[in-house]
Amino acid sequence: MRLQALLLGLVLLAAAPVAAKTHKTHKPAREPVVVELFTAQGCADCAQANELLAKIADEPGVIALTFPVDYWDYLGWHDTFAKPEFGERQRAYMKAMKLRDVYTPQVVVDGSRQLAGVKPDEVQAAVREAGEGHGRLVAISASRGRAQVGSGKAPVGGAVVWLVRYDPEVREVQVKTGENKGRAIRHAHLVRQLVKLGDWKGSAKAFRMPKASEDGLKSVVIVQAARTGKLVAAKKL
Repeated sequence: MRLQALLLGLVLLAAAPVAAKTHKTHKPAREPVVVELFTAQGCADCAQANELLAKIADEPGVIALTFPVDYWDYLGWHDTFAKPEFGERQRAYMKAMKLRDVYTPQVVVDGSRQLAGVKPDEVQAAVREAGEGHGRLVAISASRGRAQVGSGKAPVGGAVVWLVRYDPEVREVQVKTGENKGRAIRHAHLVRQLVKLGDWKGSAKAFRMPKASEDGLKSVVIVQAARTGKLVAAKKL
């Protein structure tokens, strides 16, 4: 009996390292980093920032979005993609971050950090830093024309759920007047539709999504703190 017990112990001891090796730890899924560029075709410094965003858009784990604004139109060129709601979104960030004014090119990372788009090294470093701290907070899915936001811890004051639709193709515009006269300005991931779907306070909730404003657009759902603008979750659909 003693010999059998000893042999059994040796077998179990030999198997233990194998079991340890086969055991896998599952890390939580990572949220993508959302990078928003506020730009304008009439802004002399914006072409460089546009090219930077196009490069960032190709990186894994990043959702890059271009929001053209119209407040530089008075300089002589009317931005062909700008919409008033994009400027409103930027002013909301200005208020939340206690900035003196809006400007272009401005980059906002995860709704919580802003940088000048003319500083590519700083922007890319901020994107990397944001990605290092990401874990899944709230589940987002879509089916039958509805976006579903799962349950989770809501920020103080609740959150806003946004639907963002963007053009996945690179678009080029030939500027004929103003500071960029004669230049071809390239845009990547141009936002074409920005819709507030509703509010989220921590309980699972479904939101009806409107039809796309044009064909060929990609969709993103963003859950964003109502008071601070900080992103809670985001997902490409």
